[in-house]
Amino acid sequence: MEMKTSPAPASPTHPALPAHRELFYGGAWHPAHGGAHWECFSPTNGSSLGICADASDADVDAAVQAAHCAFPAWRDTHPSDRAARLRQAAARIRQHGGDLALIDALDCGNAITPMKGDVENAATQLEFFAGLVTEAKGETIPMGHGRLNYTLREPLGVVGRIGAFNHPFMFSAAKMAAPLAAGNTVVIKPPEQAPLSTLRLAELVGDLFPPGVFNVVTGRGKEAGQALVRHPAVAKIGLIGSVEAGRAVMRTAADTLKPVLLELGGKNALIGFADADLPALADAIVQGMNFAWCGQSCGSTSRVFLHESIHDRIADMVRERLAAFQPGLPQDPDTTMGAIVSAEQHRRILDYIRIGRDEGATLSYGGTVPADPGLAQGFFIEPTLFTGVQPSMRIAREEIFGPVLSLFRWTDAGAMLAAVNAPDYGLTCSLWTRDLATALEFSSRVQAGYVWINEVGRHFLGAPYGGFKQSGNGREECFDELLAFTQTKNVHVRY
Repeated sequence: MEMKTSPAPASPTHPALPAHRELFYGGAWHPAHGGAHWECFSPTNGSSLGICADASDADVDAAVQAAHCAFPAWRDTHPSDRAARLRQAAARIRQHGGDLALIDALDCGNAITPMKGDVENAATQLEFFAGLVTEAKGETIPMGHGRLNYTLREPLGVVGRIGAFNHPFMFSAAKMAAPLAAGNTVVIKPPEQAPLSTLRLAELVGDLFPPGVFNVVTGRGKEAGQALVRHPAVAKIGLIGSVEAGRAVMRTAADTLKPVLLELGGKNALIGFADADLPALADAIVQGMNFAWCGQSCGSTSRVFLHESIHDRIADMVRERLAAFQPGLPQDPDTTMGAIVSAEQHRRILDYIRIGRDEGATLSYGGTVPADPGLAQGFFIEPTLFTGVQPSMRIAREEIFGPVLSLFRWTDAGAMLAAVNAPDYGLTCSLWTRDLATALEFSSRVQAGYVWINEVGRHFLGAPYGGFKQSGNGREECFDELLAFTQTKNVHVRY
């Protein structure tokens, strides 16, 4: 028996939820083994969003086998045909963009307006990689008369992609683009906290690809993800998640020596120098914290280092700007900051706020749940600002993944740089100065994979995104991501 919930009519307050709540593989919907499922609840008010299939090892195996069987024909599909299907997927996503954003708003709690940006971002990445299908080229190597030596770029096989809860739809739709463009088949495992938009993705684009090329398995807990990582027929895993999840994936993948592509956490710095444009700097501090996602973003610049000559003025300006971010119902287009994804994450963030106060930091703004009775049943937290933060404090060293911003005062550039580079993370960094020499010097000395100068938060498709240290490995959103899902073969001919 198929597990379904009746699709709700599209409206400003309730999306057309996915009708299918099963596992999608081999071009069809399948119930989980034994009918296992769990119920999804909205973090906005605790209301039920219906059930989802809870995949077991056997279910993941069935999905991987379907992808494995589909791989030879997809590998041999003409690149222009693969590209055309990706572009068709992008068009369908745009056609249903409003509902997709609304599903994510209710399922993960993020405000609907930035979620619409996520949908557009996913469609754009599908088109970007569709345009690169003929660029995964080999090369010829001179070997002298009578010999020809050349390389080929070939797809890997079955690729597993595991997404995170902060951008559920984007991480499913956008991250299938490079593997499929390169000729691989994919099995997507969406986050258990917010799986519904990925199921809707399967309903919208599943028929565009031959059966088994695009597959989705949902699961609660670690079983489905671990089964996907350790499966011997899975050639590579891509994960977006926490450092702890990345370590677990690497340990499990080691048993089959499969490569991994990891985009993990961050404890990112924004550095304000004495000569910075102060209003622009204050705007950037708030923008870089990604309060629209309740700070639930790996790239958020949650540690702000301000030269002592500008610290107090900037702190006042930041407090003024935080007033624009008031928690509200995420399905409301006017909401600037939605809900935290789960009760567990909500408690974790509140614990960190308490820890910050206990360690001696000054709570300068927010730090509590909103008083609005209309939000009492959801997981909401006000934007939070700490001043007087010291590098040794836990809120300065550990990723909170919530709307908690910390300000540091600095005088000595060397000591400041040491504090910036101290955490085990190294994803992003933002530098604010009018002095080009200072900007270029510090951009080469900060330990981060993605550095902005007088800019913050923005991604540029085609520019490699990824981290240093324990913030991950590999690069995405660029040509390197396409090549990451290929392997090189050398061919030598004597004639």
